[in-house]
Amino acid sequence: MDDKEFYLDAIRDVVPEHKEEQIQDVFYSFLELEHLYDSAIELVKTQLNIFDNEFSMRFQRNPIHNIESRIKTPQSIVGKLQRKGMPVTPESARNNLTDIAGVRVICCYIDDIYAIADLLTDHSAFQLRKIKDYIKNPKPNGYRSFHMILDVPVYMSNGKEIAPVEIQIRTIAMDFWASLEHQLHYKSTGDPKIAASLTGELKECSETISGIDQKMQDMFKKINLL
Repeated sequence: MDDKEFYLDAIRDVVPEHKEEQIQDVFYSFLELEHLYDSAIELVKTQLNIFDNEFSMRFQRNPIHNIESRIKTPQSIVGKLQRKGMPVTPESARNNLTDIAGVRVICCYIDDIYAIADLLTDHSAFQLRKIKDYIKNPKPNGYRSFHMILDVPVYMSNGKEIAPVEIQIRTIAMDFWASLEHQLHYKSTGDPKIAASLTGELKECSETISGIDQKMQDMFKKINLL
């Protein structure tokens, strides 16, 4: 089933008497919402690239190693709204979900994470909504990353719209751990004993990787003092 059919089926479940015209209206409203969030992502990525290029020019280095982005799939949006017991409508998605649009920023060093986060926070166009620092306060499983939600203004032909964008900022090492943790956790869910064993080992790996991150940061600082 493609995205369009999935949306239409989900909408038919909540639209009284399955009025086709109303269903189509809601569907196109979802498409407009997707365009809004996609535009917000592009604005954030553009600003991140501007910061990175400026660092390259001024300091002869790039603090950003890579930028990734995603928009939640229709299945994920509808599923999350249904799990929360909320209406499956574009308005409900906008009002209740803050992670429809996501940007992941992979940095070289820990200090770069906070530098990029500060630059985004101080940007006059963006409004900071929320911060979660899982670097200073890692999750119990060892997950480390800096999360922030920014309200991003998008200027459409009919005026300004605001879209929240969830931004995750982490080092290359943190991203390496998170990627493999997700893969290993997914594969181990069928065996509780293996899953429990992996939890401790993954946390141990997280501590080791964190130590390496700090050593690389310290070496970078030493080199810059020369």
